[in-house]
Amino acid sequence: MDDPEIDVIYNALHNSAHAPWNIKALAAGKHVLSEKPSASNAAEAKEVVSAVSKSGKIFMEGFHYYYHPVFQRLLAIIKSGEIGEVIKVESALLIPMPKPGDLRLQFDLAGGSLMDVGCYAIHSQRMISQLITDGEPAVVKAEANAPDGKIDTRLYIQLKYPNGVAALAKGDFETEGMQAPLTVTGSKGSVYLPNFVAAGLDPRVIVESGGQKRVEHLPSISTYTYQLLAFADAVDLGKPVKTDAKDALAQSALIDSAYLSAHLPLRPISKI
Repeated sequence: MDDPEIDVIYNALHNSAHAPWNIKALAAGKHVLSEKPSASNAAEAKEVVSAVSKSGKIFMEGFHYYYHPVFQRLLAIIKSGEIGEVIKVESALLIPMPKPGDLRLQFDLAGGSLMDVGCYAIHSQRMISQLITDGEPAVVKAEANAPDGKIDTRLYIQLKYPNGVAALAKGDFETEGMQAPLTVTGSKGSVYLPNFVAAGLDPRVIVESGGQKRVEHLPSISTYTYQLLAFADAVDLGKPVKTDAKDALAQSALIDSAYLSAHLPLRPISKI
């Protein structure tokens, strides 16, 4: 942190160490690429926003999927009007149960399926909502499976966009293998991503419109590569970052809202 030769910090610590060390790194004059979620709750996320403002440094929350051509193509198809007016959006990231004692199953470390995987599902919903409404989705209802009353092993969220679009975002630790589908249904057709989170592993964009179906094949390059390229462009060229601290605050606020709707406690304020 004190080394003047180091310009950038990549924070891949456990969830509860994200916000405190993000703030410390920014205060030390470092650009920060933080793993998601970049804060344990909205209160912490506000502190990160303040730290970014004071430092003048670049901050990116690591929603790597957003920067891949597959997700950008989905947004372009929606914007083009090819599938008509958006009616429904469904997104999910489902994975097997972590082993007992895993960091993701510890409340004090800001664990839970929403924090680890469901956050991708709601972030993608936010990006689509912003595209078609210039606004944020709201939680209608959230249902969780949390055997200990704190750690959600499953959390499904019904969302509503400002224009009334109904959406469903799902995250769980109760699925065999990994599943990360995203479907946008419109009045004239639909667009489907088989794996929106790790699009480099399955870079297909499947479109149904006008009674026809087509499959577009995009680059099978890792989502992390595109994320790093975007981060480097922000640091070196001053290009804007979509998943910045303000976006992370809106993301944290939606996560908090989902936990409250599911009658679960917010992840605690972190200390180091």
